[in-house]
Amino acid sequence: MAMTTTQIPMAGAGHASSAHIGTPTLAGVLRSEFTKIRSVRSTYWTLLVLVIVTVGFGALASFGATRGQHGPLFDATQRSLGGLYISQLVIGVLGVLVISSEYSTGMIRTTLTTLPRRGLMITAKALVFAVVAFVTGLITCFASFFLGQAIMSSHHIGVSLSDPNVLRAVLGGALFLTACGMLAFGLGLLLRHTAGAITTVVGLLFVVTVLVNFLPSSWQDHIDKWMPAMAGTQIWSTIPSQGQPAMFAPWTGFAVFCGYAAIALIAGVILFRKRDA
Repeated sequence: MAMTTTQIPMAGAGHASSAHIGTPTLAGVLRSEFTKIRSVRSTYWTLLVLVIVTVGFGALASFGATRGQHGPLFDATQRSLGGLYISQLVIGVLGVLVISSEYSTGMIRTTLTTLPRRGLMITAKALVFAVVAFVTGLITCFASFFLGQAIMSSHHIGVSLSDPNVLRAVLGGALFLTACGMLAFGLGLLLRHTAGAITTVVGLLFVVTVLVNFLPSSWQDHIDKWMPAMAGTQIWSTIPSQGQPAMFAPWTGFAVFCGYAAIALIAGVILFRKRDA
């Protein structure tokens, strides 16, 4: 009898412990998502392209700046970060692939079978990608800035981090890339189709901005500043509103850009929780 009584609580404790271990936590899911994103070869290649494009085009733009005349609106910081105009597309592609590749390979069904808590899973995936995008963007923007200023300093047109708004602009470049990535992540979650989501990202960041130029000039002043890319780029400019009074201030423009990303993410999460895998 004594043996029987001892065994019963021990078994109960074992079940409780097992249940506790089996309960997914945010920390555990974050580790899982980080392992997943770093085990995919395309992640490394895309991030490498991001670094090369940002630093390379920034250096090219900085070299070009040494060959011309400059007025009071010349922005040496933005010139050295000029590669961001192209690399926003690169991080956008990665943002789409992070989620859409799971649908194209069917891995999303396996993921949701092992972790049926969709909200927890998508939160962890978004957080991991945002951290990867920001850290990569931070390293890349500082490298691009220092190389660009080294090129321009020989012609006495460079700036330093201690100059007004320069540090904010360099950090802003990393924030801009992160927001681009999250916008793309939201569109990938919303559309669940790689080609469709990438096309939409290109349309929002590039095509729409170009199309605004075909509008009457009286309209452009009111519409241009609301375009995602135009609003977002203000954060990595040191000249107020890039010399254009119609543009938003840096943090206001970045907030508008983040608003686009938030809309895409919220819409994607709502549909993700309702649709079948």
